[in-house]
Amino acid sequence: MTATSVLLSGCGGDSADHASAQAASSASASSSAKGMDGMAGMDMGDPSATPADKIPGATVVKGAFTLLDTRPPGMDDVAGSAWLAQGSKGTTVTVSLTGLKPGASYMAHLHAQHCSAKNGGEHFRFEKGGATTPPNEVHLMFTADKSGMGMTTVNNSRKTGKDAVAIVVHPSEAQDNRIACADFDF
Repeated sequence: MTATSVLLSGCGGDSADHASAQAASSASASSSAKGMDGMAGMDMGDPSATPADKIPGATVVKGAFTLLDTRPPGMDDVAGSAWLAQGSKGTTVTVSLTGLKPGASYMAHLHAQHCSAKNGGEHFRFEKGGATTPPNEVHLMFTADKSGMGMTTVNNSRKTGKDAVAIVVHPSEAQDNRIACADFDF
């Protein structure tokens, strides 16, 4: 629990707001990234959901992940893309990465600044100063398969507009090791 609180605060959140994130972390540690049993309102991804770039009638932006200097050792081959779609049902975000550590868990967050500004800066929040957990933030949790590929999709009933301009991915167990960032070009 403490590691997730530190991790979330290291990725730009405020650790004082993370009591519910700690509870979510505790629940997620014993469930898969897809299942998230008992976490109503805390949707953090479903690898079998319709990917953002396949949402009918949505406006879609795509970003390519670039490596960050804060990445942990052994992450030099990470590459991939992210998509953010906005349509009649809100916002859908999909990440797809390769070069990850097989079997390791990862988390991604939408960010309010571009990758060049403090590696994405603060997390994007629908209500600034509000909760640092879903549904006020968009979090994606996933586990890399045996080949080191990870992919998931998350939905949020609200639209980000043009305020969520980047997405950052990092290991779930790391404290502030941002691996890669992708900018969304609106």
